[in-house]
Amino acid sequence: MKKIINKIGYTGSLLCLLAIASCTKELNQQPITSKSLGNFLNTETEVEEYINAVYGTLQSNGLYGLYLPAIGEIPSDNTFDEVPANDGGMYGQLDQFTTVASNGMLSDFWKNSYQGIQRANTVLNRVDGIAYTVSANKQARKGEMHFIRALLYFNLVRVFGDVPLVTKETSNPNEFFGQGRTSKDLVYAQITTDLTNAIQELPVNTSTQGKAIKTAAQSLLGKVYLTLGKFSESKRVLTDVVASGKHQLLNDPADIFSLNNKNNSEIIFAVQFASGLNGNSEGSSAYQQFSPSGSISGAKGHNLPTKSFYQLYNAGDKRKNAYVGVTTAGTPFSTKLKASTTTPVDGGSNFVVLRYADVLLMLAESENELGNQENAKNFLNLVRRRAGLADFTQQGQTELRAAIMLERRLELIGEGDRWFDLLRTNTAITVMNAWFASQNITTRIASRDLLQPIPQDQIDTDPSIKQNP
Repeated sequence: MKKIINKIGYTGSLLCLLAIASCTKELNQQPITSKSLGNFLNTETEVEEYINAVYGTLQSNGLYGLYLPAIGEIPSDNTFDEVPANDGGMYGQLDQFTTVASNGMLSDFWKNSYQGIQRANTVLNRVDGIAYTVSANKQARKGEMHFIRALLYFNLVRVFGDVPLVTKETSNPNEFFGQGRTSKDLVYAQITTDLTNAIQELPVNTSTQGKAIKTAAQSLLGKVYLTLGKFSESKRVLTDVVASGKHQLLNDPADIFSLNNKNNSEIIFAVQFASGLNGNSEGSSAYQQFSPSGSISGAKGHNLPTKSFYQLYNAGDKRKNAYVGVTTAGTPFSTKLKASTTTPVDGGSNFVVLRYADVLLMLAESENELGNQENAKNFLNLVRRRAGLADFTQQGQTELRAAIMLERRLELIGEGDRWFDLLRTNTAITVMNAWFASQNITTRIASRDLLQPIPQDQIDTDPSIKQNP
């Protein structure tokens, strides 16, 4: 539910970058009104309230409420923008590789990310000095903050490359003027450290839906290692997720994203949304924005699956109807997002950040790159069998690599992974240029298109933050 923290304002874009802004859409509980942060976070109750604000940042439009899923998918061959001029062309620029530094999506993504990072930094800075009734709860909260900070930096570094690295509470943002951007290698080192700490600190179980647990940190670290090409390390931590027995593939793909089955055993970490709560303010507008134009009130046609993607599903693939629907006009759309029970902008579908099928496919990829093709096929075929498909039986590493990437597309459509998969496998330029040619689209991309431009408002505030080429 919404909380309001007053007297924690910010001025200027860099202060926006590092600030603690008003907190919205947290997990629960008491409103915080007229409290100065300097006089706050002195008790366990206050820390628990503030941690809800950290989770609440993930629900913002700049992150998992709307923009981040599109940033991770629209530049790829998975999805497109139906009407590129809608919303000032923000989404269309990503689709057409004409993105400018004033793009509002990127600006909000940057700001919301650093707001979440600053909130996590604040908790980590103060929590050790605050008495907790149960010491294990304090340790768990530290693990949650390390996990969220790592997640936010992982998203930032994949989108922008080098980014400012801030790991301490900031009471005076002026001290960070002139810092510029930190090497992505150092950012990844911090991400790895945070997740390693989180694995040690997080509990195996939680009684509160939406809280991070140990397997979430392990799964994310596995994805980080995979991104860095550290396949042995990725295999190690992802194997721990499987061995935990915490998660399993559901029998029917249609059940994974059902509103009546949220936070099921396949879900490892999801950002929570709900319809009809707190004046209809706890939902997400993604269902409305990512629906074909004219299909529902206010639909914008953003981030729609391409027809060429939809045609990749075999006729007997259970996911074909479970994950993607088609309008009477023949336009595909994601069915992982469900209609609101109230208004179109109040969707109750959680956004799934990590789930077990992804873990199995990452394990298949790690094993294949390590030369263990039989192990790789075993993990791949677990996902294929659930979809109703025959086992993949070819022997070659190259053929298996292609099969795993195809399965990731079919399984994870709409979950914001495809563009990042292309980036980390160094195939974005080849794949996208071939796709554009196949669709008779004149766009062609080069290495300069693999990173998004740094938001202009950040550069205007602090010229030491240099633009991407």
